[in-house]
Amino acid sequence: MIKKPSQMETEVRSNMRGGSGSVTIQHFFKKAEFKAKSRLCARLTLPPGASIGSHQHDDEDEVYIVLKGNGLLDDGKTKTFVSTGDAILTGKGASHAISNTGVTSLDLIAMVMCYA
Repeated sequence: MIKKPSQMETEVRSNMRGGSGSVTIQHFFKKAEFKAKSRLCARLTLPPGASIGSHQHDDEDEVYIVLKGNGLLDDGKTKTFVSTGDAILTGKGASHAISNTGVTSLDLIAMVMCYA
C-alpha cells in the first residue's frame, strides 16, 4: 500500500500527554491498516517550545527517529539532547517525555508496537 501525503490523516493535539503547546500528527498508516500489532505510525511535528509530556508504554515499545530539529528526551532517569538522525527506543513500562529545545520545528517519526 502506498499513501501520498494528501491521503494521510492529520490531527493537532494540544498539551499532548500533559506537555506544552500543540503537536501535529500526520498518520502514515492507522492501526486498522496493520496486520501486525501496532498502534501508531506517524510523523510528529513539535514547534519551538512544544513538548509531549511524560508517559509510559506498558506492553509496548515506541521508536522515535529525529528527522529534523533539536530536542530534549527525558527518560525518567536522565535527560539527553537529541538531534537530526538520532533514533530512540523506549518502552517496557519506562516513562519518557520529549520537548523541542530548538528554534525550528522538531520533526519525528513515531512508531508504537504492541507485545501481544
